Amino acid sequence: MTTDNPGDTSDTSRARLDHDICVHIFTASAAMVGVCLTVIGILRVVISLRKEDLLGDDLLAVNAMLYLASCLVSYWALRTRNLGRNHRLERIADAIFLVSLVFTAVNAGFITWAISAS
Repeated sequence: MTTDNPGDTSDTSRARLDHDICVHIFTASAAMVGVCLTVIGILRVVISLRKEDLLGDDLLAVNAMLYLASCLVSYWALRTRNLGRNHRLERIADAIFLVSLVFTAVNAGFITWAISAS
């Protein structure tokens, strides 16, 4: 019998928690791909108005690809039936997502610096 107690360390509770994390990574990564594409579009408008090129849109494109990779790996983890592979894929998706989040913060700083410097 599984309960929703935080102290419950049963395998069923752990599997459900991992599944929930994987679902959150999947939905957040998909949303962040859309955010990156939107910011790329806005940056392209700014670039065309200022008549100068920024590296920020290229960095955002790489960032969108990292979020897409995280989204695809988490989807694969949701679809797999092998529990061992599922946990491994969840850890990979989690790591890629965290790297993408850090890269997003770096991109935001770079874009802010590049726009304010010109």
